[in-house]
Amino acid sequence: MIALVFLSQGAALFGDLVLAEFVDSRPGLLIALNPRNRNLTLATNQLDAVTFYVIGFCRLVASDPLYFMLGFWYGEKAIAWTERRSRTYGPLIRDGEQMFRRASYPLIFAMPNNIICAMSAATGVSLPVFIVLNISGTITRLIIIRQVGEVFASPLQRVVDFIAEYRVPILILSAVLVSWTVYNEFFAENSETRSLVDLGADSEGDTQSSEGDGVTETDR
Repeated sequence: MIALVFLSQGAALFGDLVLAEFVDSRPGLLIALNPRNRNLTLATNQLDAVTFYVIGFCRLVASDPLYFMLGFWYGEKAIAWTERRSRTYGPLIRDGEQMFRRASYPLIFAMPNNIICAMSAATGVSLPVFIVLNISGTITRLIIIRQVGEVFASPLQRVVDFIAEYRVPILILSAVLVSWTVYNEFFAENSETRSLVDLGADSEGDTQSSEGDGVTETDR
């Protein structure tokens, strides 16, 4: 599970890296790697509607269930991970779990980021409810972005042309920023990557401890 989360994160980072290269030549691949709103907005007018909606929808909903299952499988440890990862949402769970459970519905619909998905499962949101909210919110999000792209087609095309014209400097800048992000993810104390590694290690340790306790009881 955690390996799949790392794979999704790696794809997103690579998408950030190749933004300048892919924004006009491979917009579909760009949003397949990293479907953040910025990339979706820049790519929408470069793609036909079917391609935009299919790739955008599949990529957006691909990672959300991973974080939901992370919260489901790890429960209390996932809440502790959220507290370490987010100063905004973490205390909300501890201070009012019922309040977050109610707030999670509009949050899943409007902004199902990694933290919200994991927290939703850890605080008891059912999988069917999560799926309905996540799918309907994702479709709504893509429709809005598509409409924004049509309304602001000319300004967006100028942005794409600017990126294409200064492709090399932007690519270098992207490489620096992505390198800095990767460094922080592996070495910062409260980074998501370090927290996920700790989460997996703690759970593995608990499993081994439980197995060891079982052997001890049998020996007795």
